[in-house]
Amino acid sequence: MDAPANNVLTGEQYLESLRDGREVWIDGERVADVTSHPAFRNAARSVARLYDAMHDPGQRDVLLAEDRHGILTHRFFMPSYDSQDLLDSRDAIASWSRMSYGYMGRTPDYKASFMATLGADPDWYEPFGDSGRRWYRKYAESVLFLNHVLINPPIDRHRAVHEVEDVYVHVVAERDGGMVVRGAKMLATGSALTHATFVAQNSAVELQEGKAEDYALCFIVPMASPGVKLISRASYEAKATSPFDAPLSARFDENDAVIVFDDVFVPWEDVLVYRDVRKATAFYAQSGFMPRYTLQSGTRLAVKLDFLCGLLARGLKANGTDGFRGVQAQLGELMGWRNLIWALTSTLCHETQSGPGGSVIPKLEYAVLIRQFGTQAFGLARQIFTEQLGGAPLVVPSSAQDLLSEELRPTLDRYYRGSDGDAHDRIKLFKLIWDAVGSEFGDRHAWYEVNYSGNQEQIRLDTLRFSGIGGITAGQQELVDACLADYDLDGWARGPWTS
Repeated sequence: MDAPANNVLTGEQYLESLRDGREVWIDGERVADVTSHPAFRNAARSVARLYDAMHDPGQRDVLLAEDRHGILTHRFFMPSYDSQDLLDSRDAIASWSRMSYGYMGRTPDYKASFMATLGADPDWYEPFGDSGRRWYRKYAESVLFLNHVLINPPIDRHRAVHEVEDVYVHVVAERDGGMVVRGAKMLATGSALTHATFVAQNSAVELQEGKAEDYALCFIVPMASPGVKLISRASYEAKATSPFDAPLSARFDENDAVIVFDDVFVPWEDVLVYRDVRKATAFYAQSGFMPRYTLQSGTRLAVKLDFLCGLLARGLKANGTDGFRGVQAQLGELMGWRNLIWALTSTLCHETQSGPGGSVIPKLEYAVLIRQFGTQAFGLARQIFTEQLGGAPLVVPSSAQDLLSEELRPTLDRYYRGSDGDAHDRIKLFKLIWDAVGSEFGDRHAWYEVNYSGNQEQIRLDTLRFSGIGGITAGQQELVDACLADYDLDGWARGPWTS
């Protein structure tokens, strides 16, 4: 049998695909080319490196496989049909994540959480099933980079969705060839470097039938579509003075943005749900997206925790405190969280339930654990770093230029040396530590880890709700009822205690 055609983008092809005239704004200017602009250049090349890895003979078999349609694609970009498929997908996710040390979360495999199951059961989106089939093939063959925007801007949240037509995305006109949409969405993480954006409502939104049909939409829009405008936050990459001073933020900043749809025409072949309140609110749970994205995000977090454990251990050794019992206990605390998250990813692969189109997806009641406990891990890590490393990350020279100064260098060599190495290595290490957990880039990651899965109440409400759906809460009540039936006012009612 002939091998499937390899249509997966290379790194250079990926970069070239971004030079499409997309409208991206930062610092008051429209970006002419995101692949060369100082706010996006290195992040774009970090993503390009992921694409090149799929053409590397040493990584190809870990990252690529053939789906049931004969398409050669990234393993997580195709539906999974058993636990081994999920485990192989996890290995592919981890391989990519290690290339950014866990600090790029919305890499191309993130949206594969949804797009793969779209390919498994496109007919769920009838009468737009052909749109699903077309987009899955296009997506899988090239391993396209999609982002998504599900959140309505934090404006007038006390009002019903359909009452905020000046802000929230809705259809304003219908044409023979498609629809016209207007409004804004967030949080378009990494969107400036993606090929298209998936637009829908998130799980916490309530749409009223008979009133909110214009907002009941799911669709995909290429980033260069006329009327699509990205408004970016400040760039940590652009602020980085050198790789030595900011080794993470200088290349892994996934710039977040608000995306504006200014009367954007969306052809019917890019529409999945149109003015259907029930489907627009059901897709989040029924598409299989939620339990699959927790496998991607949990694996990425596990890799990040591996990196943080290694960083902390190196920092403690440089300070000469690595042998202290209390310090070792705190490193053990962080290691425990690392082991917990990795164990949860294994559980997501082995404990499965039926997904769209005969596929399998992780069980809901275990998937929500990544959302609930994963939000706590990075904050705890930062606290441990702060308490155990003290002022060490703060008292480093201002920049790499200090080490290059012939006059200052002898002083630095004497007073900045580590317990296990010279001043250069200690300063380099603690600048990396600061960038990882203490810088503005590190602060953004702390904020991101807490909020990207949804608001804290919804995360816990989903844990409760999905436990009810899975019959867990019913079984818990039965256990309590069994205990209550063991006794009454007259004593033991049953069991060996009655005799």
